[in-house]
Amino acid sequence: MPEAYLLLSPDLRIEAASDAYLATSLTERSHLVGQLLFDVFPAKTDAPEADSMRNLRASLDLVAATGQPHQMERQRYDVPDPDRPGHFIERYWLPRNIPILDAEGQLLYLLHVAQDVTEQAHHEEQLRISQVREQTARDTAEIQRQRLHDVLHQAPVAIAHLEGPDYLVTLANATICEIWTRTQQQVLGLPLLQALPELQGQGFEELLDGVRRTGTPYVGTEIPAQLLRHGRIETIYFNFVYQPQRSEQNEITGVLVVATDVTAQVRARQQVEQQERQTAHLNEELASINEELTAANEEVLANNNELFRAQLELQHLNQVLEARVAERTAALQRAQQKAEHQRQRLERLFQQAPAAICMLNGPDLVYELVNPAYQQLFPGRSLLGRPLLEALPELAGQRVWQTLRTVYRTGVSHEEMAIRIPVARHEGAPLEDFYFNYIQQARFDEHGAIDGVVVFAFDVTAQVQAQHASAAIARRLQVLTDSLPVLIGYLDQERRYQFANEAYRAWFQQDPAKLLGQPVRAIVGEQAYAVTQSYMDRALAGEQVSFEAQMPYRQDFTKHIHTSYVPDVREGQVVGFYSLVTDVTEQVIAREQVQALNEELAAINEELTASNEDLSEANQQLTRTNQDLDNFVYAASHDLKQPVNNLAGLFAEVRRGVAFHDPVEEQILVPLIDDALHQLSATIDDLAALGQTQQVSSPAETVALARVVEDVLQTLKPQIKASQARITTDFEGLPSLRYSRTNLRTILLNLLGNSLKYADPTRPVQIHVSSWLEAHQPIVMVQDNGLGFDADKHGPELFQLFRRFHTHTPGTGVGLYLVHRIVQAQGGHVEVESQVGQGATFRVGLGPA
Repeated sequence: MPEAYLLLSPDLRIEAASDAYLATSLTERSHLVGQLLFDVFPAKTDAPEADSMRNLRASLDLVAATGQPHQMERQRYDVPDPDRPGHFIERYWLPRNIPILDAEGQLLYLLHVAQDVTEQAHHEEQLRISQVREQTARDTAEIQRQRLHDVLHQAPVAIAHLEGPDYLVTLANATICEIWTRTQQQVLGLPLLQALPELQGQGFEELLDGVRRTGTPYVGTEIPAQLLRHGRIETIYFNFVYQPQRSEQNEITGVLVVATDVTAQVRARQQVEQQERQTAHLNEELASINEELTAANEEVLANNNELFRAQLELQHLNQVLEARVAERTAALQRAQQKAEHQRQRLERLFQQAPAAICMLNGPDLVYELVNPAYQQLFPGRSLLGRPLLEALPELAGQRVWQTLRTVYRTGVSHEEMAIRIPVARHEGAPLEDFYFNYIQQARFDEHGAIDGVVVFAFDVTAQVQAQHASAAIARRLQVLTDSLPVLIGYLDQERRYQFANEAYRAWFQQDPAKLLGQPVRAIVGEQAYAVTQSYMDRALAGEQVSFEAQMPYRQDFTKHIHTSYVPDVREGQVVGFYSLVTDVTEQVIAREQVQALNEELAAINEELTASNEDLSEANQQLTRTNQDLDNFVYAASHDLKQPVNNLAGLFAEVRRGVAFHDPVEEQILVPLIDDALHQLSATIDDLAALGQTQQVSSPAETVALARVVEDVLQTLKPQIKASQARITTDFEGLPSLRYSRTNLRTILLNLLGNSLKYADPTRPVQIHVSSWLEAHQPIVMVQDNGLGFDADKHGPELFQLFRRFHTHTPGTGVGLYLVHRIVQAQGGHVEVESQVGQGATFRVGLGPA
């Protein structure tokens, strides 16, 4: 068997193990068979598998007590590494325990199915780690955003953001609020001229309009502004930059204001200039006096005492003037020192910022400042003092280099989100793909000319890679579901479509993507919705529902469907349900046509029976043929509807490791596809054999029974080896006979195959084949000691098509029907003796010798 199975006795002793189980558990059959399950696989108290074994024991006890199968949750149990003694290999399992009952419902065995889901567990763990990393990256980005917000609000320069044509104040840091003598609550959300009405008529609104209209920054130096401060109008002087702000569509949405209060420096300089003018005036007066003194030397000499006093006063005045000039010079120096201190503080803030920040100087974009966060992006590269393309030559020709040049040339800021930039983290290392969110902003000198570019960047590589991985998984899942001829959808608690595969397009004549978000009632129509509403109620209550119904979707479009609703339960709550809808219209129509044909044939048979008793046997034969035709048409329409190639390809795709977002999807889809593929293959083989037998008549020939049986046993060799069966023969009474070799082989292949398939696992398998001549008729007998059945009770239905008495093994119920048809067609008969638990004996009379 291809799956991993253990057959357990009621006391949990291992009776048999499949090859697949030995391979996946890295064990040998000789170490398992005959041992108690929990002796071979003990629970280790200090290991993760301790709970797994307790859970397994509880599940087995439940199955034994209830007689019902039990599907366990995923369990971890590591298996010993045969290549490294003392070491273990991590394994995750999805166990299922199934009871095997006798005819009275008593427990004979427990079948333990162990599906290895280690790879799926690893994928889920990797996805969880990726999600944690993505959340961590988001948290880091938020912290960086908040820190940058704090930097702007704590910056020693005045910063404000004015939005729209009315210049709404959307950002005002503490420095600018201090200059305005307003709180943030008094200005935020108000137009600038409403928050500061005293600015009207001072020309600032015209400057802002010019920046918004032209997109060109405006740099103002020592511009006076009349502001209401502390209840009176004061003149304040500013150096400021009006920087236009653009949207993603490159439309100007506002203006960023960065200003510095230079009132102290301006007033100091004005006072110095005033003192200079006063000194010049005094010098002019002194020159005039000197002229007068020269012209009136005699008068001066006469008034020597008065002149001496005037000179003393002049000397005192000069001393006072020099003192005032020295005081104003010191004030100017203090203002310059304060400005330098503010510059150094701002530089420290940039160095400590969580965002990656660099300043590029001049037309060659030389690295002038690189904060630690930026340097960490290139730990093995030397940056400071080097031109950008010399430090990072791989950026040549990339979009980031082109936009930097554009910003330096135009002064227009540029922003990118999640842009891919291939760079090397170390000198000479290979290029790696990184993804960044960044802003490139021009830097202006005191004359308003562009002298460099400032870059703010955030590394979002982890988030982008996680998004790419999620998108790839979603695309593969979409391809998988779109290849199915089944309508697969997902509806939320509001019964709105959140997923719909390609099959919906043909039914509802629109793109499945357009169904998303729409209520199911609006898509299928009121009449069809009324049919399914109660089933949806049950699914949303947590019940898995399957049903068949006739659906009047539209006036000219009615379908017979088979539907399954599977609830989506998360953390104990039903958040929606999966919908799987299969079109069974053709099967229903075929059944109705076959039923009508049977009724018509029954009426004809009654008429023929009443009119001519001689046709009775022919009518019975016709009835049997019609019944066979009924069964065959149903099997063909029901079992062979789905193309075998599509199922095989789909199953191979799933087995190659498609990752499901939800494990429930995999638990539902994979077993359904696997079972369908195996059952369809077996049904096709048996129906082909049945068709060939009914259509082809092989000629009789002299056949040696020993040689035919040897050929059959060679075909059944894998089953014989697996069950360790002992097969004996006795052909002395009839070594050979005249019969169709092909038909005889088919008879023996089915009888011996059934003896192996329905062997009793509690005792060694024994099968005996013999032959003799009885009343001039060849007899072939196949006798076994298998499970047996009640021949007296089930004898009349034993040879019916698709009739089975044991369902614990795969089969279609065609074999015995085929044997009976072959024998009966040659004038023979089949006799059966069997009791439950006593084996079965088939005596086949092959017809007249």
